[in-house]
Amino acid sequence: MKEFFAYLRARSRVLTCGALCVLIFAASFYLYGLPLRAVWYPAALCAALGAVFCVLDILRVRRKCRLLTLPQNADAAQPADLPPAGTPEEACYQALLEALRRQFAEERAAAQTRYSQMIDYYTVWAHQIKTPIAAMRLTLQCEDQPLARSISSELLRIEQYVQMAMTYLRLDSDETDYAFRTQPLDPIIRQAVRRFSGEFILRKLRLEYEPVELSVVTDEKWLTFVLEQLLSNALKYTRAGSICIFLQNGRTLCIADTGIGIAPEDLPRIFDKGFTGAAGRAEQSASGLGLYLCRRICAALNIPIRAESKLGTGTTVYLTLPDAPGRAE
Repeated sequence: MKEFFAYLRARSRVLTCGALCVLIFAASFYLYGLPLRAVWYPAALCAALGAVFCVLDILRVRRKCRLLTLPQNADAAQPADLPPAGTPEEACYQALLEALRRQFAEERAAAQTRYSQMIDYYTVWAHQIKTPIAAMRLTLQCEDQPLARSISSELLRIEQYVQMAMTYLRLDSDETDYAFRTQPLDPIIRQAVRRFSGEFILRKLRLEYEPVELSVVTDEKWLTFVLEQLLSNALKYTRAGSICIFLQNGRTLCIADTGIGIAPEDLPRIFDKGFTGAAGRAEQSASGLGLYLCRRICAALNIPIRAESKLGTGTTVYLTLPDAPGRAE
């Protein structure tokens, strides 16, 4: 019914013009004293014929509207996807749409080129900055002083920030390097823990970890990144006590700390982009990207992630590992 009234509004000028013509004929016949039947009869025939044409026109318009709703992707839509232009106005609109489509395609290609160039630049930058970091780390290997251990810890943090920057840039890239294979979980956990062994010693924190003896279908590199981010957060906000890594309910990997915890009002937003919360603002070094990257990567790995926390008690992050074979390569 809405379509019918919309059609009447669109054809209101034609219908009004026809009604005015009938009234003009009727007024002329009346003024000349001619019988009005000579007007009403042909008017009724014209109205019946007009109704038939209106029905056919409504069906034509409906079919054209259906064709116009088919191209959902503006970039993929081509002029051939549009119904033929029935009037000069429709031809002008189609020409305008084609010009906009070409402009959109050109701007998208230019944006993709700029994005690729940015990725290439930062990739080169990341490799270049790793060279002085590695040189400083080699220099510090011969030193076993508190200052040297502190500098090594900061170098590790710099490496993390470089990796976070590269991960953030590649998240929305059309090209991904996910490689899903059946992986034993314990070597991945040990690799992440080994990276922060110096941090555990420096902060005098206890690690509680027993082998989980579980295999999952995942991408080793990206899952390692997630575990490293979670361990980094746990170390950052834990002043004393321990960090525990254990398996719950057979498929849920838990990373629990005895740190400062998260405020209840902040907990629902910790995985949001750029959100740091009260603890992060107090540290003045949080970027609000670590947990956001973890959420995005876990979504790609089909690993639901959530957190529970109490102020002054600690935080536990849960990774529910997929139990289906998944898409191993």
